[in-house]
Amino acid sequence: MFEALLQMAGLILCGVIWRRLAPGGQDAKTTRTALTGLVYYLFLPALVLLVLWQAPLGGDSLRIALVAGVGVIVSLLVIGWLCRVCGLDQGTRGAAMLAAAFPNATYLGLPVLEATFGKEGRSIAIQYDLFACTPLLLTLGTWVAVRHGIRSRAKMNWSELLRVPALWAAVVAVVCNLLAVPFPSLLQQWLQTLANGVVPLMLISLGLSLTIKQEHFREMRSIYPVLGVKLILMPAVVLAMSTFLAMSGTLKQGVVLEAAMPSMVIGMVLCDRYGLNTAVYAAAVTVTTAVSFFTLEMWFRLA
Repeated sequence: MFEALLQMAGLILCGVIWRRLAPGGQDAKTTRTALTGLVYYLFLPALVLLVLWQAPLGGDSLRIALVAGVGVIVSLLVIGWLCRVCGLDQGTRGAAMLAAAFPNATYLGLPVLEATFGKEGRSIAIQYDLFACTPLLLTLGTWVAVRHGIRSRAKMNWSELLRVPALWAAVVAVVCNLLAVPFPSLLQQWLQTLANGVVPLMLISLGLSLTIKQEHFREMRSIYPVLGVKLILMPAVVLAMSTFLAMSGTLKQGVVLEAAMPSMVIGMVLCDRYGLNTAVYAAAVTVTTAVSFFTLEMWFRLA
C-alpha cells in the first residue's frame, strides 16, 4: 500500500511542479482543463466500458453501491450539523458539506485501488463512483449547493446527470455484460490503449488543482470538521456497513479505501456555479489530499 501511495504522490507532484514552473508557457489552468477534458470525455468512458463489460456484476455491485450511498448520506448529515454548531455562514456551510461528503473516488481512488489490488480494485473504484457517488453528487449534492448558494436565480439542472459520458458508458457496459454480448478483441485492445492514459493524466491534473493561497489559511477553522468527517467518519461508517453486509477481502478493503479518499476536485464546479465559498472548498481539497496519504495506510490495515 505504501509503495502504491508513493507512486501516486510522484505523479501528483509532477502536476504541482508544473503549476509552479509552467513549462513552455502552459499555465496550470489551461493544462488542467485540457487534461481533464481528455479524461472526462474520452479516456475515462473507455476505461469504464472496458472494465464494466467484463466485471462480475451482481450482489457485490449492489453492496458497493449501498455502502457508498450510506457513507455519503451519513457524512452529509453529520457535517451539516457540525457546521451549524460551529456557526458557519451559509456559503461556507454548503462548501464544507460537499467537501466532507463526496470522496475523490475516481481521480485518486481509482489509481490507488488499481495499484493496490489490480483489475479487481479498478472495478471496485468505478462501481463505487458511478453506481453511487456521481449520481448522488449530481442530485443530492446539487440540491445542497442550490440550498446554500448565494445566487438566488440558480436552479437545479437534473439534465446534468444525463451529460456524464462515463455514466452512459457504464449503462452500455452493464447492458452488454448482463446480456453476455461478446466483447470484440479489436475493440477491447483499442479501449485498453485509451484506458492506459487515465491514471497518469488524472493524477497529474489533480496535482495541477492543488494550491495553497493566503486566504486558505484564514479558512482553516472551517476545514477541521471536514477533515474529521471526510477522513475519519466516512471510512468508519463504510467499514461498519461492509462488516454488517459480510463483505471481506479485497472488496471490503476497496470500499473502505474509497470512502477514505480526500474531497473530490469536481465539487469546485458546483461551488463556482451556485455561489458557495470556493476558497474553503479548494483548501479542503488540498488539505484532505495531503493528510489522506497518512490516513489511507491506517484504513488499509484496519479493513
